[in-house]
Amino acid sequence: MIKDFITQYTPYFEEIRKKILFSAVFFIAVFGVSFFASGYILKLFLGFFEMENVQMMVVSPFQFVGLAVNIGLFVAVIITFPLIIYSVFSFLKSALTKKERRVFISVVPISILLFCVGFAFGFYIMYYALTVLAGFSFNLGIANMWDVSLFTSQILLTSALLGVVFQFPIILTILIRIGLLNVNGLRKKRRWAIALAFILPALLPPTDGLSLVVMALPIILLFEITLLINKKRKPREVEVYA
Repeated sequence: MIKDFITQYTPYFEEIRKKILFSAVFFIAVFGVSFFASGYILKLFLGFFEMENVQMMVVSPFQFVGLAVNIGLFVAVIITFPLIIYSVFSFLKSALTKKERRVFISVVPISILLFCVGFAFGFYIMYYALTVLAGFSFNLGIANMWDVSLFTSQILLTSALLGVVFQFPIILTILIRIGLLNVNGLRKKRRWAIALAFILPALLPPTDGLSLVVMALPIILLFEITLLINKKRKPREVEVYA
């Protein structure tokens, strides 16, 4: 029985192996290019901030190597992720119904768009907060000597996590359409959603009150838009998504 199972599904296992191998090779190639181009990428990245009152520094001779690795990994993950999504879709495409394929094709671009918007928004908030903090320290006569690795990692991490947080309308929509949640119930618990919209950004830098409010507002807006889009949806209409 085990031998028959292996024989029956060997072509699928082989296809999965090929896709994983291709994705791994692509990831390594992108990482290698990004690693050796990390100096140019870092210079381009720092050029967005244009903070004259800040001096970037490294605290050890080998710190830039670690920074180059982090930049390479970040770029490789961002570029490889769409390839992984496409590989998953191409593998499952034959098993999906026409309606399920349409849903997948429509959801993925929206998800990528929301991530990009969230990332750009987080990047802007960090830019605003760091500019204000740098100016405040400079006016007090305090020199701004910032660790370039910590500076870069905090900005990229905060922006990426905010991009992930911006995915919640998709998750919320799926839960509504499979019947686990309903719009009326979410409206009645709106205050909990608003509280959560403030709690999630509070876990990310920057920690000043104005940045917290600015980051929470689009999350609340996305929550309201999600309820508006799904207000006429009924669970029985979307059983195919289950």
